Amino acid sequence: MIFEVMLVVLCLALGGMLKGATGAGAPVLAVPALAAFFDVQTAVVLLLLPNLFANGWQLWLYRRELPENRFLLPFVAAGIAGVSLGTWMLTALRSETLSVGVSIVVILYIAFRLARPHWKLSMPAGIRLATPAGFLSGILQGASGISAPVSLTFLNALQLGRPTFIATVSLLFMLFVAVQIPALAWAGLITVKLGLMSLAAVVPIFLAMPLGGMLARRLSPAVFDRLILGFLGLLAVKLLFDALG
Repeated sequence: MIFEVMLVVLCLALGGMLKGATGAGAPVLAVPALAAFFDVQTAVVLLLLPNLFANGWQLWLYRRELPENRFLLPFVAAGIAGVSLGTWMLTALRSETLSVGVSIVVILYIAFRLARPHWKLSMPAGIRLATPAGFLSGILQGASGISAPVSLTFLNALQLGRPTFIATVSLLFMLFVAVQIPALAWAGLITVKLGLMSLAAVVPIFLAMPLGGMLARRLSPAVFDRLILGFLGLLAVKLLFDALG
């Protein structure tokens, strides 16, 4: 039991390091890791409060760096609509199905990052794609707790400056959580015990975020990115093995 708790804390801390280093992405690492020890539903619930507080704090820090409304509003609005559908999928599908889904999502994310590392989008194209990209991001967030395969890849492709990138993803993810909390509570997936565990999960993530920022300044972005992708790959394989074994 103590060993499992230590592993969970380590997974949360690694997620916090990733967020501190990149400004986003803690669920990309933490959800597959937590799902490997619990299940997808529990992993999503445990990340609710850490995501809410971390993204709220980052949004406050970078609130003046938000992009223009003709891009931001459809992206965020469509994302909120997608979360509602994805949350229903989370409550309706079997845990094994969701585990396989998370594994496939992570593998596709890794494959795309490796195959198209320099893919770019212009802002006019980004404005046209903001609604479908936001909607797909919301579905993934609601169903698996991970929207990065769409949201982060899409925003990275626009080559937004770091402050604008952080402000945008922080607003998006904070609103995602704000929609998920009442939906999951209504569905009976949030218990007092899980709520307290989610609150406790805030601590390792917040403590690790400054360390992630320090590592990002010392390691080259390419090296750090490959380390994270490799760890994600191992987690995806473990999830598939557990779900299909």
